Amino acid sequence: MKQWFNSGKPWIWLTAGSVSISLIAVIGLLVLIGWRGLSFFWPTAIHEMEVRANDGSVSTIIGEVYDTETIPLERLRESGVELANYDEETLERWLIKVGNREYVPLDFTWVLAPQIVRDETPADLAKLERSKDGNFYGYVVDVLENGESVAHGENVREVLEQRIERVVELNEQAADLQDSEIGAINYQLNELRLERRALELEGELTEAEKARIAAEEEQLRQDYQVLEDKLFALREQASRDAVVMRDMRGAEVTLPMYRMLAVYYPNDMNILEKIGHFFGQIGNFVSENPREANTEGGVFPAIFGTVFMVLLMSVIVTPFGVVAAIYLHEYAGKNAVTRLIRIAVINLAGVPSIVYGVFGLGFFVYMVGGSLDQIFYPEALPSPTFGTPGVMWAAITLAILTLPVVIVSTEEGLSRIPSTLREGSLALGATKAETLWRIIIPMASPAIMTGLILAVARAAGEVAPLMLVGVVKSAPMLPVDGNFPYFHLDRKFMHLGFHIYDVGFQSPNVEAARPLVYATSFLLVTVIVGLNLTAIGVRNHLREKYRSLEH
Repeated sequence: MKQWFNSGKPWIWLTAGSVSISLIAVIGLLVLIGWRGLSFFWPTAIHEMEVRANDGSVSTIIGEVYDTETIPLERLRESGVELANYDEETLERWLIKVGNREYVPLDFTWVLAPQIVRDETPADLAKLERSKDGNFYGYVVDVLENGESVAHGENVREVLEQRIERVVELNEQAADLQDSEIGAINYQLNELRLERRALELEGELTEAEKARIAAEEEQLRQDYQVLEDKLFALREQASRDAVVMRDMRGAEVTLPMYRMLAVYYPNDMNILEKIGHFFGQIGNFVSENPREANTEGGVFPAIFGTVFMVLLMSVIVTPFGVVAAIYLHEYAGKNAVTRLIRIAVINLAGVPSIVYGVFGLGFFVYMVGGSLDQIFYPEALPSPTFGTPGVMWAAITLAILTLPVVIVSTEEGLSRIPSTLREGSLALGATKAETLWRIIIPMASPAIMTGLILAVARAAGEVAPLMLVGVVKSAPMLPVDGNFPYFHLDRKFMHLGFHIYDVGFQSPNVEAARPLVYATSFLLVTVIVGLNLTAIGVRNHLREKYRSLEH
């Protein structure tokens, strides 16, 4: 035994076991997040239940089963709920999403299994997905056009699906018109207002300039009026139709069609239809905007904001980190000052991220951004342009946060390059700058990419500093659009990490938000893995390309 311990094999087994346990834990966590997140998009059956209350009355509930749990009977008794003729120690209860927010106080309700008198899943139960007020569950009775019935009997499904497709197309046209053409006119009007203000501050607002600006504004307003009439016409066409539904109260209600997004019959779907619905819902999740206080809809603005901010941060941090590492390793002398700088760089990696956020808010936003507004954008004051949190300040703050990682990784890569290569290059007549550019930096590029990979992995998951320097709950516009200069770095943005925090801990509808937390978390991990795999692919390509130089 003593010889076995002295051989070092126990430490090999201990290390291998620790790595295996860590790997299993990480994979298990990812599987849990993926399962809880992706299962949300699978079409679940819609139940129609008759539930008997303690007073003997029977009510009908229509909805989807969101969750089930087993609770002790004593817990119910302590809360004042008594069940007649039930003596088991535990019982099951179901969390039902009943939707229909206009007619019920809560769109989620708990149902005790012993109180269920009847439970069925009729094939003609419909789920209406709406842009406002959540889902509606019930039976489709009729489809109306200008108040007149246009569906009869068996063709009501087909007519409803056709009318919803028409409404969705009209709503998309209206949204595109409002975001693109009308948005462009509003942007140009604001630019003319700022131009007038700038000329006024400079004392160059002549009568000719006033007339020119007034003429351009009048033309834009005329164009705006034409587009506004077109927008109102689209909205009027979308509000033409309605659908009559019979809900769980047995009442027939008329719902406007312009709020409809889709209609589903989960109880009547076969396996292929369910698979198609599953992937369609995932596509909607990653391509649509959020709605209903971020508890429904998609997360496209958050995906775009996360990727855009990380790419901007990468463009900023890579050159600064590489230049700093080259100076420290290739030019700086081996003295106490250099050692002090290296210690400071290493210590910066351990500073809490929220400290960087406070620094970014105070220095970049208020000091640098406020100065830029005073120098370049005085016409917009007192409304700030760059003197307010935005995507540029968020990227720069995270670039400073991840700068030590890039410096340390690059310097380690430079230290692995043999000195004979430098000496050989200099002996052949190359200058030190040419040696660095043609020999040293290409050979160190895999190490540079390693630092960038670590920087991206950390920056994409940071939330605390972003809450101070640019991220918001809901951004009305993306940082990129069709208006010059196309990249609007002063705008605020959405981020997947903050979206998870907002949905999970700030949502007014906790039960509806819970599956979205898992889905968004899995999506964030997927985005980070995708960015890292891209960087790893580039690194491996560079490593193979310059492998011959190492020999």
